[in-house]
Amino acid sequence: MTTSAPRHVVFGTGAIGLATLDALRARGERVRMVNRSGRAAVPDDVEVVGGDAGDPGFAIAVAEGAQVVYQTLNPPYHLWEEQFPKLQAGVLAAAQAHGARLVSVENVYMYGPPNGRPLTEGRAHDAHTRKGRLRSRMSRDLLAAHEAGRVEVAIGRASDYFGPRGGAQSNLGDRVFPAALAGRTAIVLGDPDQPHTYTFVPDIGEGLAVLGEHPDATGRAWHLPNDPATHTTRELVDLAFRLAGRSRARLRQVQPLLLRAVAVANPTVRELLEMQYQFDEPFVVDSTSFTARLAMHSTPVKTAVETTLATYRSPA
Repeated sequence: MTTSAPRHVVFGTGAIGLATLDALRARGERVRMVNRSGRAAVPDDVEVVGGDAGDPGFAIAVAEGAQVVYQTLNPPYHLWEEQFPKLQAGVLAAAQAHGARLVSVENVYMYGPPNGRPLTEGRAHDAHTRKGRLRSRMSRDLLAAHEAGRVEVAIGRASDYFGPRGGAQSNLGDRVFPAALAGRTAIVLGDPDQPHTYTFVPDIGEGLAVLGEHPDATGRAWHLPNDPATHTTRELVDLAFRLAGRSRARLRQVQPLLLRAVAVANPTVRELLEMQYQFDEPFVVDSTSFTARLAMHSTPVKTAVETTLATYRSPA
């Protein structure tokens, strides 16, 4: 890479990677994006490099000059066990080789069922699912590398997300916002009447940028800021319909039996089944530690829903 390489290298150009790019550009930073294809929906002046981040040699080369490396990669659900550890190992090798801070985004699968209590960063890892146990191992590997002095690590954990570019992967995405705008029936997974924490995608990107720059951020995992007043899925769908000018929301839950039937032929849906426990009881993710110690607040929920609707009205 050139001697004028950007200080920030973001691995992954999905919703989270692009939100991180937005947050860094708002700070006036130059950013290099890395994905498998070398193509992404980014401004013309943003460099995108294609290659396999699971190859440490490639990852190290593409991160040359970086002071902060961001891991936002997320392989297809059914390929997690095969691909995810290799991808993380490649990005970790890149950060270590260049003495860069590694900021990694995670979810909250490692905790397992909430059992009636909010999830905090100090919660024991008690995952009962394959993906939860994998997330736990990967998180522990990163923190072990930090403790060993190999690399500076900061981890940001988000709950289920929604927002710009959320798309089909979000429970509050393609099955909800277009329906609200058109007055059709929105479709969601899980019990819509359980309180459930959702994290706004731009808040994830901003939170990762904060973790990349704050002097006190390293050596631990943080829950990225989310609305402190946890809403049910139905309440958020109702809000989307109201802001779209609809007199009432139309909402339908995908029934578990139908989900199981579809899962027979669809590997992605098959992987969703073990995660449905998150919607069987209140699922509250506490992010007050981030807000108190790193001085970032979440976007007000009304603004977040309005912003998301706007992106569906006028897609880029």
